[in-house]
Amino acid sequence: MSHVRFLPRWALAFTLLLASVAPPAQSQGFDNSRLPSLGGAAPSVSNEEYRLGRAWLRQFRAQAPQWQDAIVNDYLDGLVARLAPYSQLGGISTITVMVDHRALNAFAVPGGVVGINSGLFAFADDEGAFVSVLAHELGHLSQRHYARGSDRAGQTQLPAMAGMLAGMLIAASGGGDAGIAAAMGSQAALIQDQLSYSRRFEQEADRVGLQAMANAGYDPQAMVRMFAAMQRMARLQGGAPPEFLLTHPVSDSRLSDAQGRAAQLAVADSYQSDTLYDLMRARALLSIYHNDPGQARSRLAQGGADEAAQRYLDALIAARSGQVDTALQALDQLAAENPDYAMLPASAAEVALQANRTDDAIDRARRWLRFMPNYLPAQLILAEAQLQRDPQAAFDALRRVTDRYPENPQGFNLLATAAGRSGHDGWGHLAQAEYLQLTGRVDRGIQQLAIAKSAAQQENDTSLVALIDQRREAFVDYREALSSFN
Repeated sequence: MSHVRFLPRWALAFTLLLASVAPPAQSQGFDNSRLPSLGGAAPSVSNEEYRLGRAWLRQFRAQAPQWQDAIVNDYLDGLVARLAPYSQLGGISTITVMVDHRALNAFAVPGGVVGINSGLFAFADDEGAFVSVLAHELGHLSQRHYARGSDRAGQTQLPAMAGMLAGMLIAASGGGDAGIAAAMGSQAALIQDQLSYSRRFEQEADRVGLQAMANAGYDPQAMVRMFAAMQRMARLQGGAPPEFLLTHPVSDSRLSDAQGRAAQLAVADSYQSDTLYDLMRARALLSIYHNDPGQARSRLAQGGADEAAQRYLDALIAARSGQVDTALQALDQLAAENPDYAMLPASAAEVALQANRTDDAIDRARRWLRFMPNYLPAQLILAEAQLQRDPQAAFDALRRVTDRYPENPQGFNLLATAAGRSGHDGWGHLAQAEYLQLTGRVDRGIQQLAIAKSAAQQENDTSLVALIDQRREAFVDYREALSSFN
């Protein structure tokens, strides 16, 4: 099992989750009348599912290798937001996470958590193919397949999610390839028969996803192409397919069903931006092949990427090699040619910031925020640059950012620094506490809240003291939810 060395730390978690679900429904006396029809609306997500899902997310952040890229994350959020109204989510609030790993994988967790590996960008040559995976995962969320799989097994959802976290911790405990391989091997026989995403659930998620794609303006045939490509990969790799195909096997019948349904769907107001997708794919490939940028360039060209994306990748590579002026000139030209893509001027501001050209970064970010005042990547770049010039301005901006994006760890991390540098000690400790709890260290976050309250009292900031007390109640609830996984 030589492929195991490429498993991310949390990949085993999904194997253990899959194995934790009991045999098919009929052997458990399961009442099929409780299931929605294929592709129909599922029961609403419960508060406990949401609570457990967000607790899992905090532990996930503490364990998984995160891919920190605000520009790509904003793009991913946009794709999910485009699909969500057509995905039967029933008011579920989604949040996206990105994993720094080249293996093909994507996942969805109760509570609205949608995750992708950087490797998904590498595998999907166009936006439609990439979106098809997101649409499928949103289908799993909308149909509540985790909860229904647990119901089928006569379990609560908690043991299944606890099993997921347990697998993550085992993989992160230093067992290495041999330990992961042994665990994978011991569960291999169970995976085929006890998938939490059963064949029925896979078909259901496909149908919801295909309809969502068509309604959102994407050609559902892209899902068929993606499935066919995955099936070829599985056959080529034999017994060592990527983990996404372990949890989402593509059978001939599943492919045939998708083909038949896609052929019947009309696409509403066709929408797709392969140029923008290619630009994001360039960033992903450079992250994957950070030690060999030439390979990133070759892989992007092989996928038939738009010429603008290839020039964009060349500019990013130039910036990394110290050719900052060349990079900025190329990015400015691309931005002039493609004025609708906010990520191009944001990329230029990011390059300037990374080259310690602070004033240039501030000017560039401010200039673009006049056009798109709520573009989060530019807001974060501006705030980070302002830490060097005007910490108070950074503090004010980051207060607004974190209020709007309360699940964004980077925003709170920057806010803690800005508050400290601008003399807002109470806020600095509160922001640090928020960052700690968002990244799975809730006990330390509670300790930090006590420091924050003391500082706020010394500053005679009664409103901040009241806020800290409120947040402590929430932190205690987070801790109780997290204890469910121990």
